[in-house]
Amino acid sequence: MHRRRWLRMTAAGLFASSGVAQALANARSIAAAGRSPEEVAVDEVFWASVRSAFDLDHTIMNLNNGGVSPAPRSVIERQRRLVDQTNDLPARNLWQVLEPRQESIRSSLASIFGVNSEELAITRNASESLETLQLGLNLRSGDEVICSVHDYPRMITTWEQRARRDGIILKQVAIPAPLMDPTDAIRAYRDAITPKTRVLHVSHVVFSTGQIMPVREICALARQRGLDCIVDGAHSFAQFPFSQSDLQCQFFGTSLHKWMCGPIGTGMLYVAKERIKDVWPLMAAPGSLDNDIRKFEEIGTHPAALHNALADAIEFHAAIGSERKAARFHVLHQTWVGQVEARERLSFATNVQDPANQCALRLMILKDVDHSKLSAWLMDNHAIFTVPITYGGLSGLRVAPNVYTRIADMVRFGSLVNRVAKGDVTL
Repeated sequence: MHRRRWLRMTAAGLFASSGVAQALANARSIAAAGRSPEEVAVDEVFWASVRSAFDLDHTIMNLNNGGVSPAPRSVIERQRRLVDQTNDLPARNLWQVLEPRQESIRSSLASIFGVNSEELAITRNASESLETLQLGLNLRSGDEVICSVHDYPRMITTWEQRARRDGIILKQVAIPAPLMDPTDAIRAYRDAITPKTRVLHVSHVVFSTGQIMPVREICALARQRGLDCIVDGAHSFAQFPFSQSDLQCQFFGTSLHKWMCGPIGTGMLYVAKERIKDVWPLMAAPGSLDNDIRKFEEIGTHPAALHNALADAIEFHAAIGSERKAARFHVLHQTWVGQVEARERLSFATNVQDPANQCALRLMILKDVDHSKLSAWLMDNHAIFTVPITYGGLSGLRVAPNVYTRIADMVRFGSLVNRVAKGDVTL
């Protein structure tokens, strides 16, 4: 009876426009009450309600949500209204009306991450957040920074620029892929540390493979050695449940237009209160802000509409629930993998036997297959959008569904992968 009632509610259009988050919250109470995230994860009625909150081109299956995700309709419409409001009287509405409201966004994000709002800056993306740290920490010629060969290229480029400009030394350690034993990653960082080491840089989720790294232990290693540890959380925040206390990090940067489904051009930077004074902002700020997290937001005139529309994205995320999102991602991947009969040709860059090893992102590797040609074949012949990745000694196809992806979509995708794996398709 509850399922039929929810279908009627959806058909009645309660997911239109600004009622999305409230309607989805109602869905949670109707369809999910008393059930585990794993039970809800396979309830297509519940996830149909989530899907209806997006304006999607249903002629294309988007399995490349790792780079940037669509935002729900309510977020986009809020953003448009705020742009219009700004434009009515820009000098007043931007600086006197809309920008002060950003403080409520700061508080909401801080609550999700489990930190004080005075430790959280709103940025434009993960790159801005992380480069603030990378370029803002005081490092001298000869100081060492340790990162992984699998870290994001832009972050490697930033460290390389510091090496050219300031004479620091960048060391990239090899991490096994798949990482069958997390202690192997910890050991790789530990063994690379020397008396000259000042910073460890680690991806929470490796962008290319989806590997969830043992960040808490690597942060603990940094504290034990008196080092700073920068955590690249671009692909982790809002993908699965965790908070700052789970990581025990002092520095964390992420994008909010990925798994939070916020407006494109939104990000977040966390700096522990006692460390704010130790990081220079990307753009100059007055000395009065030396200990203020807002010094990292001194970037000149920028659209408040993007930041303030995050309120709707945060509500949408909360209405689904992190635990349900993570459980759904696992089900979606299990579904498509279950369609592949020729398993001997299919492998992954993560330990798929351990659910804690990956969540929404996976790098699949088909033996003797050109993954660029496979990606093109999927798009050109079946309207399935994926991304081939060759990086860090790995080559494969990154598969990244989202909350709006249907089980039927993953069945179809898996059946096509099966055809390729069996050799029935010439790429």
